[in-house]
Amino acid sequence: MNHDSCRYFVTYSGIKLPLKLTNELSEASLKNRNTFFRGYFDSQERVVKLEKIVYGELEMQHVYTYHENGTLQKAEITDSDDELVVLSFDENGQPV
Repeated sequence: MNHDSCRYFVTYSGIKLPLKLTNELSEASLKNRNTFFRGYFDSQERVVKLEKIVYGELEMQHVYTYHENGTLQKAEITDSDDELVVLSFDENGQPV
């Protein structure tokens, strides 16, 4: 994954996957924050991975893959207990 496509955010909006990261932060402002989201984006500006960082520790991670038509194909969600949930979606974005 290309680290040049990594950006930082305050939070996300919505409940539908993929999560929409909002309120972009500069890397310099991270030292003043206890909690932030790190987002990795592909060449089409789709989020392919996001991480919630709390006090320097990874608390949550989402990894997304997409169908060729751009809809979400799979979401791999790891929570703070390192429990992994994998969700799959058809080409219309409906859960499978």
